[in-house]
Amino acid sequence: MIGTITEKLNDPQVLLTLVFAVACAAAIITIGLPLLETDTLNRRMKAVGTERERIRARERERMKSSQKVTLRQQPKAYMKQIVDQFNLSKWLGTDNAKEQMAMAGFRGPQAETAFLFFRLVAPLLTFFLTLIYVFLILNWEAPPIVKLGAALAMAYIGIKGPELYIKNTIQKRQQSMRRAFPDALDLLLICVESGSSIEQAFRRVSQEIGAQSVPLAEEFTLATAELSYLQDRRVAFDNLGKRTGLDSIQQIVTVLIQSEKYGTPLGQALRVVSQESRESRMTEAEKKAAALPPKLTVPMILFFLPVLFAVIMTPAIIQIMAIQ
Repeated sequence: MIGTITEKLNDPQVLLTLVFAVACAAAIITIGLPLLETDTLNRRMKAVGTERERIRARERERMKSSQKVTLRQQPKAYMKQIVDQFNLSKWLGTDNAKEQMAMAGFRGPQAETAFLFFRLVAPLLTFFLTLIYVFLILNWEAPPIVKLGAALAMAYIGIKGPELYIKNTIQKRQQSMRRAFPDALDLLLICVESGSSIEQAFRRVSQEIGAQSVPLAEEFTLATAELSYLQDRRVAFDNLGKRTGLDSIQQIVTVLIQSEKYGTPLGQALRVVSQESRESRMTEAEKKAAALPPKLTVPMILFFLPVLFAVIMTPAIIQIMAIQ
């Protein structure tokens, strides 16, 4: 059976058929995914509501000094059993894993358990699949030590795979929040100057900014929940800065903490920060515009100049050939 599979994989016609099938499937998925797209905003807002209920239950139970009850989603049984049995939190856990998962939008024990579980399963799966492929399926004339090294390299990629996934998710969330934050800051300033409290301002901004950035609306809603139920409001502001990981939001957090501690006018401070945020965004745009000519140098040399020389030199070459 393995010989038949190897023979089929070495057949160009079979490979061409597989490539064509993959291309057709990719085209169908590309066309069908927009039709199957769910309402991301409502789904994330429901998750935020669950997180708010969790904070409420935690604070109530802590004040009552009774048994803690949580409404967070519990880890799946088989994942939790494997993580606890092999003590993966000690061997595969990282110091900042919880903070990174919170920045990526994954909260609760289920997220940490799933992260540790996939850090165990992914390298084993990639290692054995690579061994099967290089030794049994692929007709690769190489020493066994080289094939084993390729399998170990794939296992290392499997270990780093969950971390790369979390980092990419963090970058996407931060990019979404970074784009919508200046508008959110203006809305926050309007709400504060109109006489609203910071909790009401966060709640209102989270409702308005959800159309531009679901992650930013989610973080503001969580900050509203923590401001309502935490005894120390500065902890809620610090948590907002840690969950987002953006310097601009951290600057707002510092302003809010100083206003809470010293009683400084919040509207004036927000106005200054809003102006600085817009100037910073304009400076970043100018930097990108200034970096554009050097980036265009290589494409112009490779693609534009040969065509330009061909257009200029071809008539002269044709005339010289006609004279001769």
